[in-house]
Amino acid sequence: MGSYDPSGNLRPERGSKYRRPRRPVSWLALFLGLIAGIGGGLYFAWERDPRVEFDTEPWQLTEADRAEYIVAITLNYSYDGDLARAVNRLIALKLEGDPIQEVAEVACKLATTGYVDSSSGLRAIRSMMLFYQLQGRTGCADTLIPVSDQGTSVVNIDLPTPTPAPPASKTPTPEGTARPTPTPPRIVPPTTQPQTDFALPVIRTDCVAELPGLIEVFVQDFNGEGIAGQAVRVRWDEGESTFFTGLKPERGPSYADFQMEAGKGYTIDMPGRSDPSEQPLVASPCTTAGGGQSITLYRVYFRQAG
Repeated sequence: MGSYDPSGNLRPERGSKYRRPRRPVSWLALFLGLIAGIGGGLYFAWERDPRVEFDTEPWQLTEADRAEYIVAITLNYSYDGDLARAVNRLIALKLEGDPIQEVAEVACKLATTGYVDSSSGLRAIRSMMLFYQLQGRTGCADTLIPVSDQGTSVVNIDLPTPTPAPPASKTPTPEGTARPTPTPPRIVPPTTQPQTDFALPVIRTDCVAELPGLIEVFVQDFNGEGIAGQAVRVRWDEGESTFFTGLKPERGPSYADFQMEAGKGYTIDMPGRSDPSEQPLVASPCTTAGGGQSITLYRVYFRQAG
């Protein structure tokens, strides 16, 4: 209870520190505990038990690691010459734009750094240059890196001294004995034609003003799923061209296309894996649904034999 002043009024009771309401949480203790917990967790994660990353997908690599991965792809291609495998591996990186042109861009960046100071670095960049040049691409590495700086080396091999053949026998050959004539090896032609992996292409036509004279190709497995990295070939009177599915990821893994020239006829196949189209694909004029003029669009479907 409070006390009274000389005039008889009741004085208000002074607050006591023992009677003050206690706070349910100590913010200072909470803050210090949070700092100690974060510090301990970081020390354990970085020093005591660091995380080991594995099963990383190619597209998850950093920019530097992606460049090394591309170098490895082109070096492997320089050994086995398997273009389809190399293109598949580039597609797995999920690069923006043309994957083969990206090889040229990476080679250009490496050619302007100390990467070229070693013979292994030069060999790696040259393997990249060979890869994209064969596919009709160019880059700044073409002017920065000489084609080859390796001289022709001559290796001297000590051959053993040949032993002279013994002199021919003077024993006469009996008369009437003919020397046997060697029989040439017999070549037996195959009795059956080799089986193809893909059936004859299904070809549909359309007339689209925005896509004049384009051949759109879709390569699918027997379930109808798209297959990337598959070689497709078109041939005409003056030559031929081979291109690959999956190089335009926005259109899906099965997609590839080829631009025809007006008035020419083309046959299409998957080299070594399908028979060619029975009828030529002619880049002939057509009328669109809106009454405009264009050049026939072909959609070609290759389906894997089940």
